[in-house]
Amino acid sequence: MQDTPIRRAILSVWDKTGIVELAQDLANRGVEILSTGGTLRTLTAAGIPVTSVADFTGHPEIFAGRVKTLHPKLEGAILYRRHDQADEAGELGIPPIDLVVVNLYPFEAVTADPSCDLAKALEHIDIGGPTMIRAAAKNHTAVTVVIEPAQYGMLRVELEDNDGSVTGATRASLARHAFARVSGYDATIAAWLQPEDAPFPARLSVPMSKIQDMRYGENPHQRAAFYGELGWSGPSLAKAKQLHGKALSYNNINDADSALRIVLEFTEPTAVIIKHANPSGVASADELITAYDHALACDPISAFGGILAINRPFTLELAERIGKHFFEVILAPAFEEDAAAKMMRKKNLRLLVVPEMSEPRSGAHYVARVMGGYLVSDWDEGGPEERRVVSERAPTDEEHASMDFAWKVAKHVKSNAILLVKGTRTIGVGAGQMSRVDASELAVLKASKAGIDTTGCVLASDAFFPFRDGLDAAAKSGCCAVIEPGGSIRDDEVIGAANEHGLAMVFTGTRHFRH
Repeated sequence: MQDTPIRRAILSVWDKTGIVELAQDLANRGVEILSTGGTLRTLTAAGIPVTSVADFTGHPEIFAGRVKTLHPKLEGAILYRRHDQADEAGELGIPPIDLVVVNLYPFEAVTADPSCDLAKALEHIDIGGPTMIRAAAKNHTAVTVVIEPAQYGMLRVELEDNDGSVTGATRASLARHAFARVSGYDATIAAWLQPEDAPFPARLSVPMSKIQDMRYGENPHQRAAFYGELGWSGPSLAKAKQLHGKALSYNNINDADSALRIVLEFTEPTAVIIKHANPSGVASADELITAYDHALACDPISAFGGILAINRPFTLELAERIGKHFFEVILAPAFEEDAAAKMMRKKNLRLLVVPEMSEPRSGAHYVARVMGGYLVSDWDEGGPEERRVVSERAPTDEEHASMDFAWKVAKHVKSNAILLVKGTRTIGVGAGQMSRVDASELAVLKASKAGIDTTGCVLASDAFFPFRDGLDAAAKSGCCAVIEPGGSIRDDEVIGAANEHGLAMVFTGTRHFRH
């Protein structure tokens, strides 16, 4: 593709950032500028020569500006093929438009407000903008399309370096960006209009915007990037602010997300330590420093090089308690200035501020990749909970409290998952085992290696025990109470084992597999 000189441009933008400066630069180059509505008024007020689209097309804006640019002369000026349709364009009196500078009505921002109603949402669906963007991107062999203020500087440099022209490579790159933007915009609209009682549409698009390229993926030979979901509200690593440290890796983000999901389960001061997407320790306490001590004590060896998440501001006291222990990432809702300064002495540590940790999450779908497709489901928010005591002995109040804590954590442990808890602290985690008995034995082994006595602990299982051997193993470890979903054809045998050992057992009726 050849370089294309810019002689005529249309500027029609919602976000006026930088538009006056760009228009002035274009005018200084002798470019004829067309414009509409608020953009026209802004440029006119700045003293920049500009022609209204209504004068260009010979047709006024109608319906209070709802229709401004949908006219064959304007769309034709963008779309006609320069190499073989120029004669027809001349006969029709349609001069070429070489540059389209358009950004869209802020549908995403408007509908992010929970109070937004249908009428307001509909009025912020852009029609003319996407039409012009798509037309220019389709005809990018001759037309340049710019869709956001961040691209204005690049455009001005391009025009300066190429004597008022834009190269074919740049036009192609801008066209790809434009099609992706319109696609994401439409996907956001479709998702917002999807009724709550029909959450899985026939066609699903998840609009995402790239946050950063990664140095590599899960392994060094894999390429990767991090994308944020457009329209997401509530806590998210995509919204996190990094205060310190080198760029996050693919595994950092994956593990930090696991830590964030768990810490969001709790309102009391809580510390979560993650290693390879599984918790090595989780604890809640009246004081954050105590929660941290208990989380670390669960498995201090695995915690080395892990991810720490807390749901209270990071303090100097906690920084001093961490001392020389090495974490890859620490995430918190805020960092006290002196605490952050102390932690910044660790060059290999990343500090992340995650805003909105107390806000509800808005994302409708959980999406997992498979070969040739995606699995799409609701988030595991808990489901119906019956909490039915099935054993002869009912749990004590203290055991109930430990069960509640254990159950919140268990759903975030890779299946098969067994969790041992004392009070509101994990003491042993058996994760990702092919056998539930193996998971139980691993949890006990972890507690033993950490020097923690399992006598009197509470056990949580993410799914039912298919045989009584799991209960026998629990009793042998000193467990006094068990919380599990129930639902096995051998529930009677399992309950019988609990009664034989004097265990209190609660069925929840809800399974929490995590693969």
